[in-house]
Amino acid sequence: MAVGQEDFKKILKEKGLKVTRQRLVVLEVLAGNAEEHLTAEEIYDRVKADNPDIGLATVYRTVQLLLELELIDRISLDDGFVRYEIADRRERERHRHHHLICLKCGSVTAFQRDMLEALETGVKTALGFHVTDHEVKLYGFCRDCLEKRKEENQEGKI
Repeated sequence: MAVGQEDFKKILKEKGLKVTRQRLVVLEVLAGNAEEHLTAEEIYDRVKADNPDIGLATVYRTVQLLLELELIDRISLDDGFVRYEIADRRERERHRHHHLICLKCGSVTAFQRDMLEALETGVKTALGFHVTDHEVKLYGFCRDCLEKRKEENQEGKI
């Protein structure tokens, strides 16, 4: 469950921070695009569409604040960009979701299923190391790209 606007206002006030329109708008953009992994520049492009007075520096500062408050997560998809997504506060107790990255079209799909619990238990037993979090990125080809490739093979294009 991602944080809502009222919860965000409460968190800001509890931390002694101002509730500003800019902060709320950036959070709204991230919450409204929860399935996407946006760069700061992409967040800025979406914010400025309805709020042309908000600058890129404000977006960067707000993103940094949201990171510090653990309301958003920073992720790297190995494409040279830092991306952000709205955090699920319940996931703080567990592991975060993972990502499937298509090598053909570049699509990114998040998945929740955690299959590494046995590995973590083995690491703790064997090495005495307690894993608190991990990040998994699996690279391959999405269903659509596999279908296109199959069709091209049948047509003799490949």
